[in-house]
This record gives sequence, structure tokens and C-alpha cells, in this order.
Amino acid sequence: MLSRVTGILDAVDPPAHEALLRPDGLPLTLQVLVPGYLARALLDRIGQPLTLHTHLYLEGQGQGSSFVPRLLGFSTPEERRFFELLTGVEGLGNRRALRVLAEPVPDIARAIASEDAAWLTRLPEIGKKTAEKVILELKTKMSPFARGEVVPVARAARASRDGTEQAVAGLIALGQTRGEAQRLVRDALDRNPALKSPEELIAAALGS
Repeated sequence: MLSRVTGILDAVDPPAHEALLRPDGLPLTLQVLVPGYLARALLDRIGQPLTLHTHLYLEGQGQGSSFVPRLLGFSTPEERRFFELLTGVEGLGNRRALRVLAEPVPDIARAIASEDAAWLTRLPEIGKKTAEKVILELKTKMSPFARGEVVPVARAARASRDGTEQAVAGLIALGQTRGEAQRLVRDALDRNPALKSPEELIAAALGS
């Protein structure tokens, strides 16, 4: 089972949900289908190293007489698990479930957990009946995802190069829980992606 790939990101096509990844030490380029929100986040990472957690499936062609392997990529194992839960809902196959992920997983998970069908219908492939079905089948399974523990790969990359982890540790030292500290830093970066040092991130997270 191909569960993870690492390489250089050669190109990203957000409308096609497609990323081209050149694995380390191999003379080939992989076409990886990724969620819409992740494709947008990867635009500023072209030419940089990238790790994706993958899901491989066979897609039927025509009347199903032939199959094409498709490789899907996610920023974390948790995000991949969320996708797999979605595909367990009747009517949401691999392609449809991938298109549903037009927004970050924690946002979708919180909408499911809070039974916000109206918000879910803003997502591709989700009408009113499908939203109700997703809520009914998944709302009790959303806690790990809704807490914001799934960190998108673009933000995970900033964690190593911009001091995000140090900022989270600093907020924990000030009395925040890890989940709350991660949320505060994530929100600060959303407001101002140019933040670099742990001191800047902590100040922005606390609204200073």
C-alpha cells in the first residue's frame, strides 16, 4: 500500500485538484489529486520539498471494463482519515468526496458536529439531502477533527521555518491548552501570513 510520498512539488493546478510531485531519487513525476483548499495553499510551495499522505484507488472507465489507478494526497494522516469517513457516506465516492474538501477539514468537521446543514451546502457536491445524510452518519465522529488538530501542509511547513511550534509552546506555557494554542496561532497566521518569529506570533495570537 502506498501510504506516503515525499518529493519536490513541480506544479499545482487548483481547478483540476492536481499536484505534480517528483519523488526523491526517482526519475518520475507523480500526478496526485488533492483537496481544493490544499491545492490553493500549495501554490506558494512550488519547487519546495513536500510530503503527502496518500490514498490509492482504482477508478472505473466507461462501463467498468478497465480501471485507472488514481493517487490522492492529503496533508496529514488525520485529513486522509476524514476523507475516508466521507467516502463511507452513501453517494460520496472518492472523486465526489475529494471535491467536498474545498474548505479546511476542521471547518467542515465543526459544521457537521454542530449540524449546520446550511453551511455544508456551500461545499461542492453537497445538496440539502446529502448534507443531512452526512450529519446523521458522521456527527458523532467529528470531535478529533473539529478541534482543529488537523494542520494543513502549508501551515505545517510554516511551523518548521517560521517558529510556529515555538509560539504554540509559548502559549501553552501561558496557560492555553495545546488545541487552543494551535487555534490561536493558526488564526493569527490567517490574519497575517507574514508573521515570522515566535514573539510576533504570540503577540498576534493574544491580540497584542
